[in-house]
Amino acid sequence: MPNRFPTRRAFTTLALTAVLAVASFGALAQPKLVELLNVSYDPTRELYVAFNAAFIKHWKAKTGQDVSIKQSHGGSGKQARGIIDGLDADVATLALAGDTDALHANGGWIPKDWQKRLPHNSSPYTSTIVLVVRQGNPKGIKDWDDLIKPGISVITPNPKTSGGARWNYLAAWEFAKRKFGGDAQAKDFIAKLYANVPVLDTGARGSSITFAQRGQGDVFISWENEAYLLEKEFGSKVDVVYPSLSILAEPAVTVVDKNVDKKGTRAVATAYLEYLYTDEGQDIAGKNFYRPISEKFQAKYVKQLPKIKLFSIDEAFGGWAKAARDHFADGGSFDQIYLKK
Repeated sequence: MPNRFPTRRAFTTLALTAVLAVASFGALAQPKLVELLNVSYDPTRELYVAFNAAFIKHWKAKTGQDVSIKQSHGGSGKQARGIIDGLDADVATLALAGDTDALHANGGWIPKDWQKRLPHNSSPYTSTIVLVVRQGNPKGIKDWDDLIKPGISVITPNPKTSGGARWNYLAAWEFAKRKFGGDAQAKDFIAKLYANVPVLDTGARGSSITFAQRGQGDVFISWENEAYLLEKEFGSKVDVVYPSLSILAEPAVTVVDKNVDKKGTRAVATAYLEYLYTDEGQDIAGKNFYRPISEKFQAKYVKQLPKIKLFSIDEAFGGWAKAARDHFADGGSFDQIYLKK
């Protein structure tokens, strides 16, 4: 009489088939790993190390999908040029909107109105420019006009290649214009300041190394967040001097449309930038000495990021396009004062 029940071997085969089917379905159902490349400027390294870890955890919990995020850092202008020349960035988190505008002007990598896509003109955090001096401030530096005194060695990057250096340059220019009476006086002031600069590094991180690791210079014109990281990263004992007037630096962020559409990463890249505006994103910005745009986190970090007198690029220079043309294009004010050295 035939056995109506499966043999042990048949049962084992059926069970194994079922397990393999479930495993196969699980593999098919598992979302594919997404890889993003964030092309950023020099002083955001620590910020995005922390933020990337938070976003990867958030995205996995929300969607079940794994994300791998790679970083590229350098002078902001150089980084923009890298994207234009084919660096496969999903997102650009550069130092100034003018560098990001170049992605539209040179190849249409992003739309002209890219800054309207995210809140606060696509700037999820702000910063400013400060003066970093040796511990105890042995040269007694208190404001911008101390930087043109004889014998003061000033460290700042090259504004031709570094977005941070452009903020530095314009902050000093506007201070001098207001204090001494006009653009002619400001130009003379800037010429004297750069006469005190022994070396122009290509980016803010290079200048940090020159000042903190190599021990060159009496004062380093720096991003606020970079100033507070010098001691932590290089063990250099420094003091931070807030000048009487500085510039409101608004680093802006964008997806790189041509690349995300080619790679199929638009949804994740957009979510990545949007997460900068969440409570966790704003808290990470504040912890890394960037100024949150959220009032809640501005209040939380007000002791380490004090309120100071700031002006905007639009009110003082008519926006980045005009500032770049007047000061940093070939033959602009920087060439006029620096090529004479």
